[in-house]
Amino acid sequence: MSATYLFLPSGDRPFRWARVEDGALVEGEGVPAEPGDVIAVAPADAVALHWAELPSRSTAQATAAARLLVADASAEAVSDLHVAIGRADDKVGSPGDRPIGVVGVDAMRRWLVDLAQVGVDPVAIVPAPMLIPAPEQGYARAELGGQGIVRGPATGFADEARLTELLTGGVAPETLGRGDIAAALGRPGWTLDLRQGLFARRRRVGIDWRLVRRLGWYALAILLVTSSISLARLARYSFGADLLEARADTVAAQGLPRGSTVTDASRQLDERLAALRGPGQGFTATGAAAFAAIQSVPGSELTTLSFEPNGSLRLGITTATEASVTDLKSAIERAGFAVAAGTFQSAGGRVSGEFTVSPR
Repeated sequence: MSATYLFLPSGDRPFRWARVEDGALVEGEGVPAEPGDVIAVAPADAVALHWAELPSRSTAQATAAARLLVADASAEAVSDLHVAIGRADDKVGSPGDRPIGVVGVDAMRRWLVDLAQVGVDPVAIVPAPMLIPAPEQGYARAELGGQGIVRGPATGFADEARLTELLTGGVAPETLGRGDIAAALGRPGWTLDLRQGLFARRRRVGIDWRLVRRLGWYALAILLVTSSISLARLARYSFGADLLEARADTVAAQGLPRGSTVTDASRQLDERLAALRGPGQGFTATGAAAFAAIQSVPGSELTTLSFEPNGSLRLGITTATEASVTDLKSAIERAGFAVAAGTFQSAGGRVSGEFTVSPR
């Protein structure tokens, strides 16, 4: 059985249907007893059709672009409109142009409720003008579902006497015969389906429990293999860590005084290093920073030097000017040390005082 085209009610027009049987067009009112696959047909005066070049990489991008175009062309809020996009037909309009159908959200909901009440879940909802082929030039007219429709290369609308003349620019549409309409309805597919997004048809998915059990066993096997690999890696890392720790103890024993008992190699090495270099950062690092700073400030001299048990370094300093004292203090601080300045006095053209340099 061929697909049944069920024309949605509009105004005082009830449900009507059409079907191609043995190449002939058969029509009737109401809903047929055994409709088979149903393609619902939206009234031409309820759907606004546009054509535009839209992004082809993803449906989301194309829909977003279409909604922007519709927002500029419609007086209604775009949130109250359902926007559907179709596929491009290279024979229609400019190459790459895609049809855009715009209909009220409330109208879509009402149509689906009406269809559900008569026990129909349509495979698609197609605007009436999209059922007839677009002419290469001029306009084509057909009578379908009790309503006249007009189709142009990139237009589609309901046939109304005065409005049609304005939209066609006075060009009289060519009326299609029943044979042409039957050929159009018998062709497979359509370029625009309003059942998209929120109104997309819900598909029932059957559950293959044998496949589910098989996948469950596969998942369990994968989990066991993965766990075995993880356990093997953990054991390997543990053995490696023990080996590295033993090697570290051996190396540490070589850095400690001969005959020392190794209990905590890292701590014992730190203690010996602190004893060798002194507390804090040690005398060598602290003194080097202080000497480098004194050399960098012209006219600065070191008069006294004392390394304290707490790791601080006391310096007796003389400089040519008070500004040199500040420069010398800043130079030591830039080396990474804290500097506490004592009282500096000026005598005999020189400024003298003390700095206490300590690690930060």
